[in-house]
Amino acid sequence: MSGIDLEKMQAALNASPFIDLLGMEAVDVSPDEGSLTMRMPFTNILSRMTVLTQFHGGAIASLIDTAASCLVFATLEIPAPTINFRTDYLKPAGGTDLTAKATMRRRGRSVAVVDVDVHVGNGALIAIGRGTVGTKAS
Repeated sequence: MSGIDLEKMQAALNASPFIDLLGMEAVDVSPDEGSLTMRMPFTNILSRMTVLTQFHGGAIASLIDTAASCLVFATLEIPAPTINFRTDYLKPAGGTDLTAKATMRRRGRSVAVVDVDVHVGNGALIAIGRGTVGTKAS
């Protein structure tokens, strides 16, 4: 197997104060298959409002961005900066952990395109995203 394994991926995630604040964790890393799964637990600091148990859209977007760039990092074993990403919110999500599944659509010499589906605990799809990520070392 080539690429970054689950333990190395989690160590890279833990090295980022922002990602650590959001509590993201790697669940599955399959560089050869072009996929990565991450989890982000619901906590009140990620809520839209203190009276709601719904994730803030910024936290969901951060999960999408992180999953996309981490998949490229896992595949190439070099830092993978985001060039652009898009998030489409399908329905509110809250009170449960989120799972993001990133899938490599294309990996070129200078950019990769990664699609990310975000689900809540019961499996409902709540957001989709696409990241364009750099594939060249700085």
